[in-house]
Amino acid sequence: MTNPIGEVVALSALQHWIYCPRQCGLIHLEQAFAENIHTARGQAVHHLVDTPGYEIKSGVRVERALPVWSDRYNLIGKADLVEFHPDGMVYPVEFKHGAKRQKLHDDIQLAAQAMCLEEMLGRPVPTGAIFHASSHRRREVLITPALRQLVIETADAIRAMLSSGKLPPPVNDARCNECSLKDICQPEALAERARQHRQRLSLFNPEE
Repeated sequence: MTNPIGEVVALSALQHWIYCPRQCGLIHLEQAFAENIHTARGQAVHHLVDTPGYEIKSGVRVERALPVWSDRYNLIGKADLVEFHPDGMVYPVEFKHGAKRQKLHDDIQLAAQAMCLEEMLGRPVPTGAIFHASSHRRREVLITPALRQLVIETADAIRAMLSSGKLPPPVNDARCNECSLKDICQPEALAERARQHRQRLSLFNPEE
């Protein structure tokens, strides 16, 4: 039976959408991908937790590359690392390259992992952490109601895009400089084309 929520959304798509909806569309709608220094660094960091398995550290069971999903929200993905503490606490940890700093597109991916784990395990997951590889520090993230709602709304927006088959417009701002898909996206060219289109409308608008 088809899930009434619609198409299954990958957890990584949530991160891509918050960073840039067009990037999300290029990757998840058109299956485009390209490497740059940032993606290479990210892959290097994830090699630490890409192999499924577990270990026990000071009584804490640490699961790596743990598949997670939610039938309620139609989400699927993988948690880099999940800690299972003796007191019952479940604590997801997402690995990211770069220094310790707050990024909403990282936090939403962690929140989605927490929501999946709650459904799978039947227990609350109120917090998690982002491990920033460059500084070797964790940044704890509270899985707030607002962050949970953002997960739901973002997943709905991604489903609408996938259903329409239309790419979102380019953002053409500072984010583009770090994006591996810049050459595929061509934000400057598309922005210039849109500017010329607006100029033509202003010149030949019959109502003026």
